[in-house]
Amino acid sequence: MHGDPRFENLKRSLMAFVLPMSIAFLAWYLLYVLMSAYARGVMSTVLFGDVNVALVFGLLQFASTFGIAILYSRYAGRKVDPLADDLRAELTGAGDARQGGRA
Repeated sequence: MHGDPRFENLKRSLMAFVLPMSIAFLAWYLLYVLMSAYARGVMSTVLFGDVNVALVFGLLQFASTFGIAILYSRYAGRKVDPLADDLRAELTGAGDARQGGRA
């Protein structure tokens, strides 16, 4: 199955989302860490009350994590899962039963 073009397409579809999103998130996280270490003046800027830029950045880390999870769920449902379901059905023999029911 590893050499099957459909499996290669499945891996490509998965990497088309995972790689760029991982790079973007790691860059965002690194920006947060670097600014916390080297731009303390900016990060300690009070926005309102006891809330400063560093706290907002930290909360945005959580928000971006949940956002990426939601985006991946939608992407996988559209692009990855249908390909994986077809391959799984073929490998387990369920594809024959499904096609028999359609005809």
